[in-house]
Amino acid sequence: MKYISDLAQAVPLFKCLGSDTRIAIMEMLSSKGPLPMSAIAENLGITAGSLSLHIKQLNECGLINIKFDSGRHGLQRICSIADEKIVIDFESRTSSKNFYETEIGVGLYSDYDVYPTCGISTNDHLIGTEDEPRFFSSPERVDAEILWFTTGHVEYIIPNYLEEDQLPIELLISFEIASEAPGIREDWPSDIQFAINSIPVCMWTSPGDFGKNPGIYTPDWWDPNWNQYGLLKFLSVSETGTYIDGVKVSDITLQDLKITAGSTIRLRMSVSDKSEHKGGLTLYGRSFGNYPQDIKIRMHYKIREAGKE
Repeated sequence: MKYISDLAQAVPLFKCLGSDTRIAIMEMLSSKGPLPMSAIAENLGITAGSLSLHIKQLNECGLINIKFDSGRHGLQRICSIADEKIVIDFESRTSSKNFYETEIGVGLYSDYDVYPTCGISTNDHLIGTEDEPRFFSSPERVDAEILWFTTGHVEYIIPNYLEEDQLPIELLISFEIASEAPGIREDWPSDIQFAINSIPVCMWTSPGDFGKNPGIYTPDWWDPNWNQYGLLKFLSVSETGTYIDGVKVSDITLQDLKITAGSTIRLRMSVSDKSEHKGGLTLYGRSFGNYPQDIKIRMHYKIREAGKE
């Protein structure tokens, strides 16, 4: 899912979609799935040269992916939709000034217990060696930009900047995440559990461990047969329940989490060895994957009225 939170970020997208031809290309790929450029040109009744410019613009905006595949007539460029959903969220930044934001590096976990396959890396080298959980305790982990494991958990302390007169109304957490397979497996489901303050808030099934195309920010030195990118997910807990990408997934509310000024907020991401789909977990930081961010936190709050608890 592509998430856009300000107008400046959205301008290139709007310009790219300001074309009937490019809209037709997106609709075709959405309904028919990945297609070679020759088939797209034939369906649209335009020349390959004309199509190339439109494909280039859609690819540069991150709306489609392109991969090369060998066919009867040599290499073909296969086009596919990059994101099934585009969320443009202007209201969250402008409707209220009552929120704080911060980011947590993927290596800044406060607790872990992981099992192979597993590993952790900075943006320029592996920390230790693969499949050795002991390297998750390395001091270098503070610089980590990616981590992965098959079963186990990592837990983070979310900064709590609430003042005594501020009452939380929504906790929004976004992160790039995928499954963890030996090598790459596009179809590799994994049941990933999320808990806040030891309360299980929801479970989400990751569809796979993605690597058909290089991650936009994944370094060139990274093995092309390893995890390349994940999906950007939005976990929200509010006064009405828990949501993933805006869809309600449980009735756990902020009140259940007992978050107040000065309280500790712990976020745990885990894959249980008792899950139906034990497909692991990969977390991407700003120097890996398709999104230049770590674990983003936004806390919305309201001001307590004087004399009221």
